[in-house]
Amino acid sequence: RGGEPRSGMSFFCVSAAVGAALLNPSFGARAAVGAPTALRVSARPLMSDVATSISWTPSSRGEPGLSPRDLAFGSLGEVAKYCEDLNVVTRRKTRTVTAGPVKFGSDHPLVRQTMATTLTSDVPASVDQIMRCADEGFDLVRLTVVGMKDAKAMVEIRAALDAKGYDIPLCADMHFAPKVAMVVADAAEKIRINPGNFVDGRKTFDEMVYDTDDQFFAERDFFVEAFLPLVEKCKKLGRAMRIGTNHGSLSARILSFYGDTPRGMVESAIEFADICRAADYHNFVFSMKASNPLVMVQAYRLLAAEQYRLGWDYPLHLGVTEAGEGEDGRMKSAIGIGALLADGLGDTIRVSLTEDPEFEFAPCNRLAQIGDAMHTADASAAQAAVPRYTDRRDITSFARRSGRLPAQKEGDELDYRGLLNRDGSVLLSVSSAQLDEPQALYKSLGCKTVVGLPFKDIATADAYVLREVPPESSTIARQTIKRMQDVAIHPIVPASSLAQTPLPGAVPLMTLPEAVAAPPQPRLVVSLTGKETEEEVAALKNIQHDFVLLEVDPSLSRLHASRRLFGILTAHGIDSAVIHHYRPGPSDMAELALQMGTQVGGLLCDGLGDGVFIDPTDHSAFPLAALRTASFGLLQGSRMRNTKTEFVSCPSCGRTLFDLQEVTAQISERTGHLPGVAIAIMGCIVNGPGEMADANFGYVGGAPGKVDLYVGKDVVRRGIPNEEACDALVELIKENGMWKDKEVEPAEEEAPVAA
Repeated sequence: RGGEPRSGMSFFCVSAAVGAALLNPSFGARAAVGAPTALRVSARPLMSDVATSISWTPSSRGEPGLSPRDLAFGSLGEVAKYCEDLNVVTRRKTRTVTAGPVKFGSDHPLVRQTMATTLTSDVPASVDQIMRCADEGFDLVRLTVVGMKDAKAMVEIRAALDAKGYDIPLCADMHFAPKVAMVVADAAEKIRINPGNFVDGRKTFDEMVYDTDDQFFAERDFFVEAFLPLVEKCKKLGRAMRIGTNHGSLSARILSFYGDTPRGMVESAIEFADICRAADYHNFVFSMKASNPLVMVQAYRLLAAEQYRLGWDYPLHLGVTEAGEGEDGRMKSAIGIGALLADGLGDTIRVSLTEDPEFEFAPCNRLAQIGDAMHTADASAAQAAVPRYTDRRDITSFARRSGRLPAQKEGDELDYRGLLNRDGSVLLSVSSAQLDEPQALYKSLGCKTVVGLPFKDIATADAYVLREVPPESSTIARQTIKRMQDVAIHPIVPASSLAQTPLPGAVPLMTLPEAVAAPPQPRLVVSLTGKETEEEVAALKNIQHDFVLLEVDPSLSRLHASRRLFGILTAHGIDSAVIHHYRPGPSDMAELALQMGTQVGGLLCDGLGDGVFIDPTDHSAFPLAALRTASFGLLQGSRMRNTKTEFVSCPSCGRTLFDLQEVTAQISERTGHLPGVAIAIMGCIVNGPGEMADANFGYVGGAPGKVDLYVGKDVVRRGIPNEEACDALVELIKENGMWKDKEVEPAEEEAPVAA
């Protein structure tokens, strides 16, 4: 199988058992082989010898440590190995997979790819777009193949590109059509198959309920017969393949057995990989895509852990599917892709945006560069400088660590319960000069105003850091502070500044040594750097404080120092809320979104952290309002705090049945003011119902010029003309009690005159 069983574990050689059975004249059409593997074997005469001798990977179902897979290969353990090194970013070792001139794997640079949005049957338009993508710098372009017309067009596209001197490999995106895949393999250097609908998309298993492993495994013959010919053809022609599981399109068969889970995604891919391996075909990669970065990260880590356990070394294609557009799409992609690159996982990446494919290159390439930078000598030194620690994260499940929130105390003259938010907090840095312009500051902080007075709104910053206290003579600044304190927007001020210029009600900020030496404080925020010893961190148990501000020392790796700190807090039973203090250098908002997603989102998607304080080294480069918006976008992308409508928007392809960018903009304009509401906008049915697992409503192309509307995964209205569909969606939201009218922006108000 490519990996030796562990000492003391039973190993079932299914191939040998099958061979012996085939020599027995009484061997039936279906015979159980090796009870722990729960394998059923078909001996249908039309199937190749490979199909009847597949060594299926043993089942993962069962009591921990006692499942057939555990018995054959050992348990994943309390802390499953899913990457090369938990302390230093080390790329996971893989074999090399080849698609034309491009090579995937740990011995090669990260491959950057995209997907065409043209109709594949429109050969001139497709060729033109592919050339633009190649000129941008992409290494591979994927195209939709719906039927034989597209398959034949692929042959023409390949020939036209060759004639123009473009050797960029093409990948055919296949769903539902095994016979078409056989034809397109003649033209495409790579085939992407979706285990969820390559065969099971026929809905054969919609009504099936599997009570036992045997019942579930008995259906394998069906898709072996459909998939094996393509495997054999790809092997013969030297084609590559991606076994690309998608959270939104798991088969009814997998859903009935494993549920809508990362485990189901992994097991779906392993079954198809078993067929490839049985045919001695190994030129394939895996992907585990989801629109939810948390699901995506967990699925990839679980797959990597299973590959380590099984002794497999196939490369990984990383991507957050249906990420959306603009800053949100880039942020969400960075959270998922960045988290995995920081673990040394990933050999090719695609940033799926609801934009023209050429515009995907900049964020895709930048994420690849960020990933490469994690392996430089300086980065490795910063990772190694973090003291060794025990990493107890459970990558097989997700649980957010919830820090203790500030509570109101007897004698408090102000309300401090709003200092942090239970779903994730946003802190901003405010200067004395900004306090002198209160109306502009209130707007930047996201406050509502009534007759010039600020009030907290759903996306208002929870608190702010004020490094220098304005003197008492600064009447306007002091008044601004007081008015925000009255609505629980509190200043956090270094204790040294407060000692020089007292400010009633301010929350002092101290380093850990300062806090240890100081007398008890009624309110306190403690700043940590990640360089503290375990004993020093343990001292927090004896210090009364509201939360911790974690600003990792530049000499340390933020990821590893943070993981170490959270491990220490857990070990000592310290429930302090922790806010990530991130100080990015000069850049633009696009770069900031990618860096925030990678540097902080990679921790939040592990449930580590209660909020974020983005504090650029050069504040002049970023408007305060933009930092607030980006911070809330990070929390929403990390599935923490929803402050606006969540859009699950596919990136468009040749299957799309309407202008996705135009429709997405239209729906966003009409419904973007509904925090807590998630809307999936899908160009076609391929990933539609499944991706709506994370959505309240779905807007899905059902036929040319027609849209189907969903509530959850259930279609409730079909065949709505495109021009009426947006209005119908709004009505559907109203019918389900989730609509509210958009608030009208108030006219500029004059500040009230101080009494």
